[in-house]
Amino acid sequence: MNRDKLLLFKQWFSGYCASFYTADEEDTRNLVLKEEHTAHVCQNILKIAGEEGLGAGDAVIAEAVALFHDAGRFPQFAKYKTFRDSLSVNHGELGAQELVRTGLLKNLPVREQEIIITSVKFHNAFKIPDLPCSDALIFLKLLRDADKLDIWRIFFEYYSKDSAKDRPSAVGLGFPDTPEYSREVLACIFNKQIVSLAMLKTLNDFKLTKLSWVYDINFSSSLRMALEDNYIDRVAAALPQTSEIRKAVKIVHEYIRLKLEGGP
Repeated sequence: MNRDKLLLFKQWFSGYCASFYTADEEDTRNLVLKEEHTAHVCQNILKIAGEEGLGAGDAVIAEAVALFHDAGRFPQFAKYKTFRDSLSVNHGELGAQELVRTGLLKNLPVREQEIIITSVKFHNAFKIPDLPCSDALIFLKLLRDADKLDIWRIFFEYYSKDSAKDRPSAVGLGFPDTPEYSREVLACIFNKQIVSLAMLKTLNDFKLTKLSWVYDINFSSSLRMALEDNYIDRVAAALPQTSEIRKAVKIVHEYIRLKLEGGP
């Protein structure tokens, strides 16, 4: 794939997104969020790929992977009015199906088609599974990191808005915004484990999930980017300021420090 082909894909994606916009202001706000998110993930993946030494050809493929990663979000929201997969459909699988259905990738080499479809399909998996296309592994890892980095950004911007009416309503996935948080969710962070969405009961649980994501970051450059933008502390600031949450944040920072120093 070359940059000219990637430009055509970007033009297609812009039209694809626009086809789901409606006169409903709130629906459009949520969909615009995903289109803007995609642009940020493309920027992130190129930065990570560059710092990790990927060649120019692979960087183009990586950007295509990022461009299409949330293609399933648009038909998902159009049908179900939610971004919560457990209440609707797996958006990674739906995005892969959309790419196959449209035939958009049919003129690419088979290897590149498999890399893109595989990466899109599994980018939101709880853990990376055994892949049908082994060449996709590096691109999937890049995508998962780039995606998390921008979701951290979205969370900071979401909670920094003064009025709830200015926030895209689907960001919180419908979890109740109450003061409580779950001890089992907090325990995952203490034990350096990723929090499963199935465990979540409140919006604070959902915020804690974002802290646990550091345990699923694949590249040191991604961790450095998270620190540079202060994402961990920004998410933490939106949580109740209890001693046990402060302890969880300290554990997360210590984990990042050790990783960047080359620790296990």
